[in-house]
Amino acid sequence: MATRTESSAEPRIPLSKERVLRAAVSLADRDGIDSLTMRNLAQEVGVEAMSLYYHVANKEAVLDGVVDVILDEVEEVLGNVDGPPAEEDWKGAMRTRILSAREVLLRHPWAPAVIESRSAISPAIARYFDAVLGLLRGGGFSYDLAHHAMHALGSRALGFTQELFEPDDHDAGADDASNMLEQMADQFPYLVGMMMEVAHDDPNSTLGWCDDQFEFEFGLDLILNGLDGLRQTA
Repeated sequence: MATRTESSAEPRIPLSKERVLRAAVSLADRDGIDSLTMRNLAQEVGVEAMSLYYHVANKEAVLDGVVDVILDEVEEVLGNVDGPPAEEDWKGAMRTRILSAREVLLRHPWAPAVIESRSAISPAIARYFDAVLGLLRGGGFSYDLAHHAMHALGSRALGFTQELFEPDDHDAGADDASNMLEQMADQFPYLVGMMMEVAHDDPNSTLGWCDDQFEFEFGLDLILNGLDGLRQTA
């Protein structure tokens, strides 16, 4: 029986930090962020777990690194988008940047929680927010107003936002939901009135309950329009 010689075997891809981090993103995309352990990651790249520690110190370092990979992906998307210069249309430029970031995060729905869990600002995050600040300055914002704008945008600048609350049971049927609302009507008349009128059972929901693309852009435009009004009167 013929055997594969070493020369005919497929070349082994050297292990590197970039390869490890990209494998971590792929693992989280496929199996969820809870699956991202050093053991599973080692299996993903086909090495012993100890080999990973030459490239990443521990799981926290992996999580820091995958955030950088995600932000690099955002910059790659932005490089393929023709957005207006900030000096001509700061709102359009900002909207393009933020919605490009959101496009990437929708590919990696676990990423917002990881980003929020980081205790230190990595160079990649610093570069991203420096670019956001550059758009504001290019649009005529003072540093003082730009500072307030950054706080107003918050995580929305990165393409996601934390909802006020989220129901426990996303799979409740229409009849169950209707019965629940009827039981709540006397105690919470305004909340129930709103929920009865506005359908929240949205199959196209993105990063969470009521956080579909329309709601995200609605909130983003409110903030950008308000900031533009302040910019013009400053």
